[in-house]
Amino acid sequence: MTTADWRPSAAIYQVYPRSFADGNGDGIGDLAGVRKRLSYLAGLGIDAIWFSPWYPSPMADAGYDVADYCDIEPLFGTLAEAEQLIAEAHDLGLRIIIDIVPNHCSDQHPWFHDALATAPGSPERARFHFREGRGENGEIPPNNWQSHFGGPAWTQAGSEWYLHMFAPAQPDWNWDNPEVRAEFERILRFWLDRGVDGFRIDVADHLVKVPGLPDTAEGSPSPFSDLDGVHEIYRSWRRIMDEYPGERIFVAEAWIADPERFARYLRGDELHSAFNFPFLGAAWNAGALRKVIDDTLASHLLVEASPTWVLSNHDVTRPVTRYGRAKTSYWHDPRVGQISDLELGTLRSRAAALLSTSLPGGVYVYQGEELGLWEVEEIPDELRQDPTFFQTNGADKGRDGCRVPLPWSGTESPFGFNSTGTAPWLPQPAGWAALTAEVEQDDPDSMLSLYQRALRLRRSFSSAPFAWLPGLPDQVLAFRRGDIGVVVNFSPEPVELPAHAEIVLSSSPIEDGKIPGDTTAWLRLA
Repeated sequence: MTTADWRPSAAIYQVYPRSFADGNGDGIGDLAGVRKRLSYLAGLGIDAIWFSPWYPSPMADAGYDVADYCDIEPLFGTLAEAEQLIAEAHDLGLRIIIDIVPNHCSDQHPWFHDALATAPGSPERARFHFREGRGENGEIPPNNWQSHFGGPAWTQAGSEWYLHMFAPAQPDWNWDNPEVRAEFERILRFWLDRGVDGFRIDVADHLVKVPGLPDTAEGSPSPFSDLDGVHEIYRSWRRIMDEYPGERIFVAEAWIADPERFARYLRGDELHSAFNFPFLGAAWNAGALRKVIDDTLASHLLVEASPTWVLSNHDVTRPVTRYGRAKTSYWHDPRVGQISDLELGTLRSRAAALLSTSLPGGVYVYQGEELGLWEVEEIPDELRQDPTFFQTNGADKGRDGCRVPLPWSGTESPFGFNSTGTAPWLPQPAGWAALTAEVEQDDPDSMLSLYQRALRLRRSFSSAPFAWLPGLPDQVLAFRRGDIGVVVNFSPEPVELPAHAEIVLSSSPIEDGKIPGDTTAWLRLA
């Protein structure tokens, strides 16, 4: 691996282990499958792989309900295989980032078993949030908090209730408890000792709750999100990471709307980076995206941190589907039930790919994004697995549609996901035959080829300064990075390109010096 600090401009690829590649033929992705595809990832031009949780789990929430933070889920492989994968990735120049889930665990975690087996007020229960209920007989939850997956954030267990901001099978840790803090410091060291290069922190803003767990009140700050006390935790984590050699990284998942509060997580003694959800959620619109870019750069400048740019992940509708809808903002996305023009969505996704990879900072690619996969909306209800679907009684179809196993080769399912022909854990659409990695690898005009070229070329200007280019129509964004000019046309009509020496890369063909609608071009400026 190179000695230069890779973090400020990192290109990071998210692997969702259940759906990336199936090495043992049981229909579920695993570490053996990833190891067989490491050369594909190295060839893509990324710097690091981020793994969604790979720990032992009952899978009530696809592994985000962790039963043991220091082992590997048997469906995915073994700890020894994980160590081999880390070593093999390092040999290819790839870093490994793993998910850590500090807000909650599984109800099958040994510490939660201990809590349920002991009386109210015990030290074991003090590791979680147990409370007596309200009402004459304690039959009403302790407060009015609602789960992010729907329904109350409390489940009754004997004479008390326990808090879970997500599924009932995911009890929240009590971060006021020193045993919890010490345990997670031990977990960090366990994986750092095994060579991981960083951690993506799940719901990083949720760990600390307001003392007494008061009701939420409209217009008041959240009692369970973005409290000041969370920063003390991350400063302690950063001290641990800084004890280890090499440039290792913390990445926060924090859905915080206020740019200045968001930036506080990125101060020099806390976390290195955080996901840019305003960019992910923005509509396909020049004004909306320019504001997000300006706000992002300004807020990160306050703490001298490097921004990130991300179009999708395992929780949100795939860009090809979202950008093909009448309302392209994630915040207005109904997941299913709204017509999407997939041809238009693909055109815009190609343009968005060149926009996101050309901005200053790091970029994330969610598996399958580089193939141009669309959201699978027609999954039969009986095959859905996301707890959001069940906790809303089907009102929210959940996130399974962006988690369908990848198509690698062949003309029918399982499309090379495994070599045994076993049906994948979620059904793949027949139309993906045209979007396999094998087909796209040989097509210079494919989405895969576009990503490969962009991820390589961006390295030549990744440290260059950013400046907006003036003199173009309102529906066009244009900026320069050194001698590279980036032009994005959001209008339906072609627009004259600024003066340039050559076209370096474009998301769709450029004719007669004009950039078509829904297209991004990289130019060598004159």
